[in-house]
Amino acid sequence: MGHVLRRVVGLLVLVMVMFVPVGAAAAQGAEQQPVVRVGTEGTYPPFSFHDPSTQELTGYDIEVIKAIAAKAGWRLEFVETQWDAIFPALDASRIDVIANQVSDNEERKAKYGLSTTYTYSHGVIVRRKGDDRIKTLADLRGKTTAQSATSNWAKVAKDAGANVEAVEGFAQAAALLQQGRVDAIVNDNIAVLDYLASTGSQDVEIAGAAGNESSEQVLAFRKSDQTRLDQADQAIAALKADGTLNGISQKYFKANVSVPDGGSADLSGGRGHRSTWEVVGNTAWPMFIGLVKVTIPLTALSFAIGLVLALFVALARISSYKVLAGLARAFISIIRGTPLLLQLFIVFYGLPQIGLKFDPFTAAVIAFSLNVAGYAAEVVRSAILAVPRGQFEAAATVGLDYSQTLRRIILPQAARTAVPPLSNTLISLLKDTSLGSVVLLTELFRESQLAAAESNEFLALYSFAGLYYWVICVGLSAAQKRLENRLSRYVIA
Repeated sequence: MGHVLRRVVGLLVLVMVMFVPVGAAAAQGAEQQPVVRVGTEGTYPPFSFHDPSTQELTGYDIEVIKAIAAKAGWRLEFVETQWDAIFPALDASRIDVIANQVSDNEERKAKYGLSTTYTYSHGVIVRRKGDDRIKTLADLRGKTTAQSATSNWAKVAKDAGANVEAVEGFAQAAALLQQGRVDAIVNDNIAVLDYLASTGSQDVEIAGAAGNESSEQVLAFRKSDQTRLDQADQAIAALKADGTLNGISQKYFKANVSVPDGGSADLSGGRGHRSTWEVVGNTAWPMFIGLVKVTIPLTALSFAIGLVLALFVALARISSYKVLAGLARAFISIIRGTPLLLQLFIVFYGLPQIGLKFDPFTAAVIAFSLNVAGYAAEVVRSAILAVPRGQFEAAATVGLDYSQTLRRIILPQAARTAVPPLSNTLISLLKDTSLGSVVLLTELFRESQLAAAESNEFLALYSFAGLYYWVICVGLSAAQKRLENRLSRYVIA
C-alpha cells in the first residue's frame, strides 16, 4: 500500500513539474504580448456597442479586431470615446488603432496609416416616413441633415448641398430626424438597417441609395506605426482566406460584408426590442458604478485641489506685489474666459504634443481643479476682503504675523461668508464631470449615453441619470446648511 502511495505522489509531483513551468511560461508570454489600445465608440450598433444583458463591449468591429489581435499576437485594451474625439485621441497617442467603421478616403490616407478593407457597404438616405420631397442626393440641396461632423457621410451630405447639423452619433441623428428637427440623414446602410430592426421604428424610412456612394471600412493607425499596420494587413488577409471574417459577418448580417459583392445585409432578426423599464433597470447599476467609481471621486479630488489653489490665487490677487497680483489676475481671466470643454481638450489632447501626457483621470482632475481655482479664487478673495480691515490691525497689536493672522483670525471669519458660493461651485463641478467622457472616462452620464445609443430610450435614461445627479446635489445642499449653521454658532446677532 505504501509503495502504491509513493508511486501516486511521485506521479503527481511529475505532473506539477511538467505543467507549472508551462503555465508560468504561458503567463509570461501573455505579459510579453504588445498591448494595443483600440479606440471605439461603443455606441454604434451593430459595429460597436454594449450587450444590454452583460454590459460587455461587443459588435462586428469588436470581434474583427479581436480576431486580428489573435493572429497578430496583440493584447487589446479598449478605449471608448465619442467619434469626434477619436482621431484626436489617436494623434495624441491615447490609442493605437481605431476600430469603428473608419471610411477609407484620400484625406485620411494622407494623414494616417490605413489597413486593407475589412467591410464594404454603401450609403443610404434616410427620411421621415412619407416625406416624398427627398428621394435622391440632389434633393438634399438646401435641406438639413444630421451627421457626425468628422464622418465620411457628413462630407457626402455637404457635397450634395445640405446643411449639416453635427451630432455625436447615429442614434442622436435618428432622434433629430424623428422629431422633425432635421430633414434627412446620410449614413451606412448596415447601421440604418440595424436601427430599424432593433427599434421597430415606423417614423423613418430609407429613401434610396446615396447616389453611387459606397464605403470601404478600414483600421486607422498613426502614420509612423508601420509595423502594426503591416501586422494588421497580414492578419486581415489570413482571416479572409480562412473564412473567419465571413463567419463574423454572417453572424451579424447574414451576408459577407468583408467582400465587395457578398450579398445584401439582413438584420431582420435584430437585437430584440426591450421595454423602457427593462432598459432603465439594466442600466441603473452601471450608472451607479460610474457615479461611485468616477463621478464622485473626480468631484471630490478636483474640488479639494481647486480650493487650495484658489486660496493661493486669491492671496496673490490681493498681494501688494504687482507682479504676483498681475499673474493671479491673468490666471483668473484665462480660466473664466475659456470654456471648460476647451480646457479639457488642451490638457488631454494638447499637452502630449509638448511631452506632458496624463492618464484620463489625472488629466480630468487637472482641468477641473484649474477651473475650480479660477472661479473659487474670486469667491475666496471677496470673502477675505469682507472681513473688516481692523481685524488685521488688532491681530498685529497682539503680536501675530501675517500668516498667523490669516490662519487664526481672517480665514475662519471669511469661511462663513464663502461657504454658500463655494457650495454652488461644488454642485456645478459635480454636474460638469459629465464632460469627462471626452477624455475617455466612463462616468455616470457616459453610461447613460451608451445605453441610450443602443436602445434609443433617450428620455427615460437621461431623466434617470438626472435623478442620480439631483439626489447627490440635494445631499450636498443639506451638508452646506449644516456647515453654515456650525460656522454661525459663535456669531453675535
